[in-house]
Amino acid sequence: MGRVRWSSRLIFIFAAVGSAVGLGNVWRFPYLAGKYGGGAFLIPYVVMLVLMGIPLLMMEFAIGQRMQLGASGSFGKIKHMLSSIGFGAVLCGFVVVSYYAVVMAWSLLYFKFSFNLAWGDQTAKFFTEDVIRLSSSPFESGVIVSSILVALIIVWFLIYFSIWKGIKSVSKVVTLTMPLPIILLVVLVARVVTLPGADDGIAYYLKPNWAAILDPEVWSAAMSQIFFTLSLAFGVMIAYASYQHEESDIAKNAVVISVVNSCISIVAGFAVFATLGYMSVQQNIPVHTLAASGPKLAFIVFPQALSLIPGAPVFAALFFLMLITLGIDSAFSLVEAVTTVVSDKYTHLRREDVSLYVCVFGFLSGVVFTTTAGLYYLDIVDHFITSYGLVFVGLLEVIAVGWIYGAEKLRKYINDVSEIRIGVWWSYLIKYIIPTLLIFLLATSLYSDLKTPYEDYPRSVILVMGWGVLLMVALISYAMAHFSKPKKR
Repeated sequence: MGRVRWSSRLIFIFAAVGSAVGLGNVWRFPYLAGKYGGGAFLIPYVVMLVLMGIPLLMMEFAIGQRMQLGASGSFGKIKHMLSSIGFGAVLCGFVVVSYYAVVMAWSLLYFKFSFNLAWGDQTAKFFTEDVIRLSSSPFESGVIVSSILVALIIVWFLIYFSIWKGIKSVSKVVTLTMPLPIILLVVLVARVVTLPGADDGIAYYLKPNWAAILDPEVWSAAMSQIFFTLSLAFGVMIAYASYQHEESDIAKNAVVISVVNSCISIVAGFAVFATLGYMSVQQNIPVHTLAASGPKLAFIVFPQALSLIPGAPVFAALFFLMLITLGIDSAFSLVEAVTTVVSDKYTHLRREDVSLYVCVFGFLSGVVFTTTAGLYYLDIVDHFITSYGLVFVGLLEVIAVGWIYGAEKLRKYINDVSEIRIGVWWSYLIKYIIPTLLIFLLATSLYSDLKTPYEDYPRSVILVMGWGVLLMVALISYAMAHFSKPKKR
């Protein structure tokens, strides 16, 4: 039997955009923009989108579509041991989805809480003491929070039934879950921009701090955001592209998906900062203080801000429904990347069974994040996987494509199937510029973490949950490549 295909180009774009657009678009991009120079942050963001994001997305689409296999199979076709790169990508994605699903579980609980604004006036206390029941240290993790565990089971049921028949079920799900959060986001923006003080929040969001452009940390933050938001080095885009016809347009798809994703991030910034501007006026708290809350924005600051809006339960429910629908596409795309690799290798297994095995294992892997110390573990694992695991996999990808497979060879294939023709500059980016940028990103992260332990966590916890998880991913990736038999050509 031939490889299954997306039913249309639009569905493929929906799926890829759905994977790219996730929870990070709503809180991480606005937070970084607020922290690193407001409107000035958009300059390094756009530069990195052009120099790194779009070229890498083209590369991953081209590899998947050309090889007609998932991440490990695609790199394994170049050279057998390079399949470890693909295994590393999907394993990093698997680790991410194990805790990402827990964040979705929190969102599901908050959707329920929205109808009576259960968080009251003490949103920080409600989140840490009533919802996640945060322990006093990472060493106290013996108790599983039952409500989060139940919500996590529901989330994994949603993920499973989104991907259980492969892209056939994914195609049906994304027709709803891709446009719905965008519609909800537009509704929220239309409401919050009319609130008193919204213009102050938006001004803070857009006003450039030109001095920030000279700060290397700003460029590093822009690079990491581009890398994470486009689902690069997860194996997702390679898997999705493998279900495209070999003659499908690559360059145009990459540009469209990248631009749509970035536009959604920018629009989300208007929703977030307009709401924070209103909260600033109502409670006499500076906007920059609210914007600096980072990951706490979605579950502490935003519930408090939404409570102040007339018709609060409705808009709170819309906000958390938006988070759930944003998260589901990203979550099941990470699972789909894994199931594609397994299904490509073990073709005798039913797709439904493979999906079930992956989802069950993903659920079990995420239980540790439902404990009272789960937030500590989540924070550490997320930092090390996204700052080192994904970036290192991306570095290996460009080396494999640029120097072993041949950047010019892949560029010729992209031009043969695309309306937008890319010049030799793309090959130079893949071979020289992007590897340099990724090495810089790794070096700055490593320097920062060696200088000061991440968030001042105990070194023993960082060693186990940070470096230990990275080492485990690396060893498993190498072992899987070493002991698997190369496919006959």
